[in-house]
Amino acid sequence: SQFTAGDNSQLREIMNPKKEDLKINYSLAWAMVGPGKKTLPHRLEFTEVYYILKGIGIMHIDKEDNIVQQNDTIYIPPNAVQFIENIGKKNLEFLCLVDPAWEFECEKIIKNDR
Repeated sequence: SQFTAGDNSQLREIMNPKKEDLKINYSLAWAMVGPGKKTLPHRLEFTEVYYILKGIGIMHIDKEDNIVQQNDTIYIPPNAVQFIENIGKKNLEFLCLVDPAWEFECEKIIKNDR
């Protein structure tokens, strides 16, 4: 089921071995950020990879900003401050792979960032 994640993106978990009996160490989720919106700056204790399915945005990782679009893959190192901004007119949709598997406690929202 779809829910609003801590960073304000719309999230739908696809696979998470902490919630199902899967022989994997990572979790996979679909995320969406609406036009003109951005996620809250946050950091994960774990490695994360985004794969952009639709839309165009700016990926902010620590002090680096890059335009991202369909078929781009983004590596986010553990503990990096990150957020993504939708600069298009349509939804920005992407897959999130977290290794080891995402859990609520591994995510921390950062206040007073950019």
